[in-house]
Amino acid sequence: MKIEVVQTTTRDGDTAHNLRGILEALAQCAPDTDILLFPESHLTGFLTEDDVGMLSEAIDGVAVQAVVEAARRHNVAVVLGLYENDGGTFYNTTLFIAPEGILLTYRKTHLWLPEHGIVLPGDRFATVEWRGVRLGLLICYDSEFPETARALKTLGAQLMLITDGLAEPEDHVHRVSVMARAMENQVFAVVANRVGEGPDGCVFVGASLAVDPYGQTLFEAGRGESRHSVTLDLSLIGKARAFHDYSANQRIRLPGERIEHASGVWELVID
Repeated sequence: MKIEVVQTTTRDGDTAHNLRGILEALAQCAPDTDILLFPESHLTGFLTEDDVGMLSEAIDGVAVQAVVEAARRHNVAVVLGLYENDGGTFYNTTLFIAPEGILLTYRKTHLWLPEHGIVLPGDRFATVEWRGVRLGLLICYDSEFPETARALKTLGAQLMLITDGLAEPEDHVHRVSVMARAMENQVFAVVANRVGEGPDGCVFVGASLAVDPYGQTLFEAGRGESRHSVTLDLSLIGKARAFHDYSANQRIRLPGERIEHASGVWELVID
């Protein structure tokens, strides 16, 4: 599976500008690219309590549907985040948009401190099989909690796709946490982080990366805008688990209701 990681700036609250860049990036994909991965909330940018009602986007709205159509036209899947407006309730959401349509909707379960009072946390993890790979989504701060990746592994994930918005002074945090999440679950993890300065003066650190099931880094970006391509050798998952399988030796199981939908989406619903 080939993934292109777009490490870029985002204009907070400027969906039209961000959408133009998303569609341009899609048009520039290599013919053999399977998935295009963007940073956290890249469609809308981060919103505030004052503007989330005006600037958040519905999943069935014009902006998201423009990406759905472009994914179909270019035969590439897109992992894209937004501040979602679900009938007046708001979430930090990442979508897995395949050429077939939106296959996964994940609402961030672990909110970063400034998000409280703006969006609500999600209540479930989910995976779906696509092109022979079962994949799941996480968002930024989620990756700092071992249970999030373990939930995806419980749902059969072979690949974690993480939209990120990591800023100074925590430059190293997600390098460490994502390497650990990949190794302890023996899965691939790929992260797209944002760069540039935010409206409140924060500086996003980039350092997007991909990690294999042994916890080894396949690439790590710098601090500027860039685009990286990584091809995953999925046979490494079996090789890593053949040596010793962490899940086979796991003694503490995650709570939650597991639901397997006819669509192929598997969910773990949490309290």
